[in-house]
Amino acid sequence: MGQLLSALMDGRRSVEEVFLDFDNCKPSESEMELWTQINTVLEAGPALLDKLTHYAGCGEAIRKAITTPSPETERAAWAAVLPCVDQLEEFYNFSLQLKDSFPKLLIALCKDDPRHSLSNQQALAKQLGDVFDFVLRFDDAKMINPAIQNDISYYRRSLSRMKIAKKEGAGGDEDPAAMTEEERKLAELTAIHTNPARDELNHHMSLFFAYPTPMMKTLSETTVSFLASATEVPREHVTDALAQMANICCDMVVRSKFTSNDTNMFCLRSMTGAIILYDHVAALGAFYKKSPVNVKACINALKGYTQSPTDGLLNALRFTTVHLKDPETPAFIKQMLA
Repeated sequence: MGQLLSALMDGRRSVEEVFLDFDNCKPSESEMELWTQINTVLEAGPALLDKLTHYAGCGEAIRKAITTPSPETERAAWAAVLPCVDQLEEFYNFSLQLKDSFPKLLIALCKDDPRHSLSNQQALAKQLGDVFDFVLRFDDAKMINPAIQNDISYYRRSLSRMKIAKKEGAGGDEDPAAMTEEERKLAELTAIHTNPARDELNHHMSLFFAYPTPMMKTLSETTVSFLASATEVPREHVTDALAQMANICCDMVVRSKFTSNDTNMFCLRSMTGAIILYDHVAALGAFYKKSPVNVKACINALKGYTQSPTDGLLNALRFTTVHLKDPETPAFIKQMLA
């Protein structure tokens, strides 16, 4: 009991028992500048998640425009979809901020031995967990909301029709003086959204939301790109940091280091996010026999946790990783996630 080792690795390299005090960690003076930069991005996360969770879309207006097409129903659907698209643009813009800030976090945590960096820079380690927590929450909420893809599809089709009509000279410009205030506002929004300068943004937004787990895709692509160009951080430091993060978070839940369900679920999301990202960036993935990630313990931690549902996190391991079905993955791991 007096040992400071956690036998998590099933005969592989043991991992020092590290306690990351997610409930109370504060940035040190050396962490403060970067922590503040990252926090400026992350602090918008809860509000965005709330907006996504309550995103209702404009399905009824779109259905009416499709089933009973007329200038009135199509105008109503277009008026309904524009504010929805503006909200989706807010989500997409957040992914760009995440893309810009995440490499800075990796540099800070991985330029030196990550086994020490995580414990010595706990406020930044907590922010790494915050990223994984947000990404998994966002993608989970996005996957169960078909309204997002429906709204984007209708928006793109409507834009295409408007551009064709404009080229053919159909539907001439209305006299602003003859418009109601509501009609003028809609005309102004339409001019913004049909501006050719917005075409590239619309294209990238469509690609972003077409993917089942867009935030994790952003994170994995950002990390792969970072590793391909970074000279100040060895690749093995990044993968080691992700493995350490997964194993430490697993260990803290199994050892009941926290009494709060919220904190335990934060640990489990951080653990799951670290495994998924590790699987995307490590050459052999996370599941092979001698992986530094103790996948068996992590899966058992998810399955054994009873205070909140963890099915979504198990599904993330099943469907968001890339190496689970590799021949090198032990059969018992595949069976655990079957």
